[in-house]
Amino acid sequence: MSDLPISDSYTADILGEGFTRRTLRLGEDPEGDGPVVATLVRYLPDRCPDHGDRTAMIFVHGMSDYFFHRHVAERFHDEGYAVYGVDLRKCGRSHLAGQLWHDIRDLRRYFDDLDSVLDAVREEHGTCVIQAHSTGGLIAPLWLDHLRRSALAGDATAAARHSAIAAAVLNSPWLDLMFPSPLDRWSRPLIRALGARRPELDLPGGLAAYGHSIHAGHHGEWEFDTRMKPIAGHAKNVGWLAAVVRGQDVIQAGGVECGVPVLVLCSTQSWLNKPYSAITDTSDAVLDVHQIRRWAPSLGAGVTVLPVEGARHDVWLSLRRPRERAFTGTVDWLNDTLADRG
Repeated sequence: MSDLPISDSYTADILGEGFTRRTLRLGEDPEGDGPVVATLVRYLPDRCPDHGDRTAMIFVHGMSDYFFHRHVAERFHDEGYAVYGVDLRKCGRSHLAGQLWHDIRDLRRYFDDLDSVLDAVREEHGTCVIQAHSTGGLIAPLWLDHLRRSALAGDATAAARHSAIAAAVLNSPWLDLMFPSPLDRWSRPLIRALGARRPELDLPGGLAAYGHSIHAGHHGEWEFDTRMKPIAGHAKNVGWLAAVVRGQDVIQAGGVECGVPVLVLCSTQSWLNKPYSAITDTSDAVLDVHQIRRWAPSLGAGVTVLPVEGARHDVWLSLRRPRERAFTGTVDWLNDTLADRG
């Protein structure tokens, strides 16, 4: 399912009982795909009288992804959070007819999506925690740094937005290309150049092993819509990859300070470019975890890295034991962090 009816107020969501969604209109697409929207998903089960008093937790998905994590929403709701998810423009519920899935030429376009989401959530909650996965874990630090810099320059709206964010949890953030160093040195300039000249050029390949490891129809336990999240991922082009590389360049050059405490979750091992096997179920089959740990300190002064043994790329889709370790570690860290904030 995608191309859902636009609704400016909360209406029933595809996740079923307790979940509603609303559409956030973002204007015209700079890439020429017509109007673009973001979709805010809210988890609000019956008998939750303190919903507005809770700290909000906003989930930002990765590439070829959307918010379908019912079990995560339920768990963090039980921990006392008001849980929201966002489907970014041209992704998941926000994909409109005729649009190229997730197509973008500058990651800063997503700042409007996240601003709109945060503003909508702040209508009900005073404090927010951002959770962001993979490509979302690249976008979120860039956005937080943008808010911080804008606030320092005297932008009162940006200052109010940034001050509402108490912490960020980054779930396997994509901070580098998964290439050996010699290949990385020449591939990044090539990608930037091709992105400027031939942005529509298709990229080969997909990540079917990871999709097979998580989907209930293969080797996993999770049901998700394979039109919105294909097993091998959506098609990719050089323009999109160049945008990712430019975002990574900013972080690797030391150009980012999130300005909030950051927890980085990741697996303890990677298993890349291999067919599905049992090892795929206990490894990051998408990103190089050593790169994640290398670049995580570049996200700001207050970064904590929590490696989770046996975790998958999306830590919340791991097998039960590593998933529980991640839940426990994250909740403990958030309890300490929010207590320090007062």
